[in-house]
This record gives sequence, C-alpha cells and structure tokens, in this order.
Amino acid sequence: MNRIQYLKLLAKDYPNIKAVTREIINLKAILSLPKGTEYMLSDLHGEHEAFIHMIKSASGVIRNKIEELYSESLSQEERDGLAALIYNPEAELKRRKETEPDMKAYYRKTIFRLIEVCKSVSTKYTRSKVRRRLPEYYDYIIDELLHADDEANRAYYYSEIINSLITLGNAEEFVTEFASSISNLAVDHLHIIGDIFDRGAHPDYIMDFLMKFHDVDFQWGNHDIVWMGAAAGNWACIANVLRMNISYNNFDMLEIGYGINLRPLSVFAERFYGDDPCEYFMPKILDENKYDPVSAKTAAKMHKAIAICQFKVEGQRIKSRPEYEMDHRLVLDKINHEKGTVVIDGIEWELRDTNFPTINPEDPYKFTEDEKDLMTRLAASFLQSEKLQKHIRFLYSHGAMYTIYNNNLMYHGCIPMDENGDYIGLEIDGKSLKGKELFDYLDENVRKEYFSPEEVTNGYPGDLMWYLWLGKRSPLFAKNKMTTFERLFIADKASHKETASPYYKLTEEQVHCDRILTEFGLDPKTAHILTGHVPVKVKDGKSPSKGGGKLFIIDGGMSKAYQKDTGIAGYTFIYNSRFMALSEHKPYSPLKPDGSQEFRDPLIRTVELLEKRMLISDTDKGKEIKQTVSNLTELLDAYKRGEIKETF
Repeated sequence: MNRIQYLKLLAKDYPNIKAVTREIINLKAILSLPKGTEYMLSDLHGEHEAFIHMIKSASGVIRNKIEELYSESLSQEERDGLAALIYNPEAELKRRKETEPDMKAYYRKTIFRLIEVCKSVSTKYTRSKVRRRLPEYYDYIIDELLHADDEANRAYYYSEIINSLITLGNAEEFVTEFASSISNLAVDHLHIIGDIFDRGAHPDYIMDFLMKFHDVDFQWGNHDIVWMGAAAGNWACIANVLRMNISYNNFDMLEIGYGINLRPLSVFAERFYGDDPCEYFMPKILDENKYDPVSAKTAAKMHKAIAICQFKVEGQRIKSRPEYEMDHRLVLDKINHEKGTVVIDGIEWELRDTNFPTINPEDPYKFTEDEKDLMTRLAASFLQSEKLQKHIRFLYSHGAMYTIYNNNLMYHGCIPMDENGDYIGLEIDGKSLKGKELFDYLDENVRKEYFSPEEVTNGYPGDLMWYLWLGKRSPLFAKNKMTTFERLFIADKASHKETASPYYKLTEEQVHCDRILTEFGLDPKTAHILTGHVPVKVKDGKSPSKGGGKLFIIDGGMSKAYQKDTGIAGYTFIYNSRFMALSEHKPYSPLKPDGSQEFRDPLIRTVELLEKRMLISDTDKGKEIKQTVSNLTELLDAYKRGEIKETF
C-alpha cells in the first residue's frame, strides 16, 4: 500500500504513460553524458575579488579554452580582451566604451566569439541543462545562437539576431549576461572546504555571490563555525569575531555589510582606553574601508576593549564547561599586576602591556556593568542582522562538518589523532566520541544549537561552536591551544607557539589516509581526501599532496595575510570526467585605473588521470538518477496494469 501511495504521488508529476516514457528516455540519455566538472576551494578568508575571479575564470580553464579556439586566428591582445570580458564583463565593457571607435562592430564580433567559447564549455551538457544555466529572458536567443546548425542560413540568422539586439539597445546587457553564463557552465559544482570568513574585507560579498550560484556545498571551517556561533548569540563567539575583524580593519563589512552597530564599542573603548596608546593593537590594513573609515588609533582601542571582553567571557565558559578540558587557557587570574607578569603553563612571562582598567584582580573574569551592557548591545546586533542570519542559514542548509561526494571525502581540518595514529575521543554527554561518530554528533548538535536553542540544557547556545573554534580536540582547529592572549600581551614569541595535531605528520603516510577513508566508508584504493585549514608553504618546497596522493591540502594562501608564507595565492582542485588537477594561483591583480587587468594565469597540473572517462552514470548523481528511473519504470508498469489511472 505504501508503494502504491508513493507511485500516486509520483504520478502527479508524470500523469500518463507518455510523460513517464519521455522522462525515462531523458534520464537514461543524461546518464550517458560525461561527468560535470567539480571545483574545490578552501580558505577564502573574505578575499572576494580573488575568489570571484577564480570562479569567473574557472581557475584558468576558460583561458585554456580561448587559447584552443583562437590561438591561430586572434592576436594575444584580442584573446586577453575576450578573457577579460568573461571574467569581468561590466568592467571590460566600460573600458571598451572609452576605447572602441565602433561599439556596434565590437558587439558583433564579440557575440560571435562568445558563442564559440560557450559551445566549448557546454558540450558535456544536455541542451535543457544549458538552457537552465542561461540568463532569464535571453535564454531563448542564446539557445538559438548555440544550436543554429544550418550552414547555409546560419550567418544570416546570426546577423539578424545580433543586429536586433544592437538596434534595440540590448547589446551591452546581452553580452554581460552571456559572458557570465559561460562561467556558470564551466563550473558544474562548487565545493567550499571551509573558512569563508575573517581576515579579508568582504566575506559578505562572497556569500552573496554563492547564494546565487547554481550548485554549491560547504564543509564548515573553524572561521565559519565561530560566525555561526556568533549568529546564535553566543558572547564568546561574538567577541572573537569582532576582535578578529577589527584587527583587520574590516569595518565596512561589519557595519555596512552586516549592520553590526559598533558605536557602543567605540564609546566604551574611548571611555576606558582614551589615554592608552594601545600600540600593540593596531589593525593590519590589507584593504581600505570605502564607506566606514575608522582611524587606526580608534580601531586599536576598540580592538583592546573587545579582546579583554573576549578573555573574560571565555574564562566564564571554560569554568562552566569542565568537559571541554580548557582550564589551561584560564589566563587572567594568572596575571601578577604588581610585577607586570603572567604565568602560563608554569612559565612566567613579562607583559608588554599592563593597563587593565576593567579587570578586578580579585575576580578577573567578572564583567563590569559597562561590559555586560556592551556585550548585550553587541549580541542584539548579531541576532537582529537580517543579512547575517540569511547567510548563516545558507551555510547550514548547504553545509556540513564533512561531505562525501563522488568518492571524495571533504572536511576542513583534521581527524583528531594521537602520536600513534589512534583516534582521540571528545567527551560529550558522558560518551567518548571519535572519528566519523564524532563528526556526525557535531554536525547534529551544531544545528540544534542554532535552530533549537531551547533544547540546549548544558551551557549556552553556541558553546559548541566556540569550542570547535579553539578547542584542542576540535577537528576544525587541530592545535593544542590558541595563543591569542600571548600574541597580544607578550613580546616573547616563544609564548606564541601553537602545536599542530599529530594528524598532519601522520597523514604524510598513505596508511593513515587509507584508515580515514575506511572509517568514513570509502574504498581507499580509489577515494581521496580534500582538506584546507593549513597553508601549504610552496616557497619552502612543501606539496599539497600527502599520503601518496590520497590526501590534498588545498589551502594555498588565498588570504593576502598568508601569501608571504606560501609564495602563491591559493589552489583550486579540479575534478572533471577525465582527470583530477590542481590549479596553483598567483596573487590576484586588481583592475588598473584604465579598467584593464594584468593576467596572471594559474599553473594547472594534472595529479591523476582516470582510467576511463567518467560518465554521470558513475557518479553520486547518477545513482540518484538510476533510482528515479527505477521508480518511474514501476510507475509505467502500474499504468500499463491499470493500477493507477492516467490523466491528460
């Protein structure tokens, strides 16, 4: 009976034999097509211009298509111009209008060239799928241009369509949307392996872009999870988020992008740190604010004020959550205010800043009434930010602690291990959870703390996200401690050391990578692991490939803050129907004042050739389609037997 009820529900979409037959034929045809191209990136860290350029350029793939098509017929300058148009159509058309003597002629030749590039990137898709990726209102026109095959009449047909666009004044809009469609077709599925937020100026722009992208998923990173906790109203997460972004001068994003009202913090900082130079709290200015400039001195005072709030609230959370085993990070009560020193892990360090006007040595973790009022106001801004909550909900709906997709295991950080390679357990709810079981538990409860905060009985909603941000057994942090206090208040860099999980040394060997794949139910002979989190120092000879090519760390330093260490500016892992490849990016070159752009083409190298061309039938999507075909076949039989009545 249940099966018949299901088939009746299916019959609402396919009401008769013709409809079912047509869909079965369509799906079986799709199964025979080559697999679409997947792109994996990690550690975007707010670098919106570089990231969007990578996607628009398909990490160098579109450039290669242009070279294949036009290396013999177009000059280097013309090929550069065509690439620039696809990467950033608005900017390139603006430049062209100032330099081209005849824009109508430019539109004609450009549309012809875009047609050829579009054909090249869309060959593996069905016509209906291409149509869905095309811009609304222009989809019919572009579809006609792509599929007009009558050689005798094609040139005339093309000319009539293009001339009509120019005559009606739609050519600029058409070219802009057509160029964007090429990028959409080149990247079939996008995996973001963590850390969209922090350091760079505009993670909000990145989220806006991704919410419009056709197929994307996320594997949460530690910088994402702390924002998720902040959006849940957790004070420890909020203080961390504000401290980091104030320290990187990201006021446009905080106040304009997300509408976080920082005036209470500014007033508080001026009141308590007005005479304090706060010299060790000066922001790192990687990008200038356009709409909300804040002086470096004011930012430094705000930075110090919110840092002290952070250490206080973290101390409160550590004391209330003993199961997190973080007593070693209780630092404020170890300060000797008379000597100007602090004892951490049994070592006494000299403080370079001893001005603590809001800390009571007798009760150092207690908020003053002013601090409590400040945190209440700041939390209200996070909870009431419509745009932030929208972005965070998208992270939840499209994200997870890990993803298994087409035989690849993707997670941001590590699998917590000891020096022997045994999985380390995290004590939660009276149980020791480790490996895949730990990831599944964390995924479930991170969602609960945001969507069902009333069910959180131990601590505050968002405490788990805070722990995942900096806990020593967090798979997203993967270090023994986060030395924020030391970096701000102690000059001696020996105190700043953070020791990475043994996982990173162990996974240099294939045996440990194979164990992880087996733990998550994958065949280690054919599967791979994709992670981020740790910048790969290419300039020092380090490789993103680990464990005999079983694991790839694809954090190449997209963040400008890391590029001196890595020597490059990020990786893209590309997985198409024939091979897997790494695209190694050079630092992004912004537009010049005249609107032109210097091209720094990435280095693309194949890391694995597939034994045979991978079809959709071989993919996870193919499994879903095969199940649908099976269900539709049952429905077809039910129609033929008269068990379900056809409708027309």
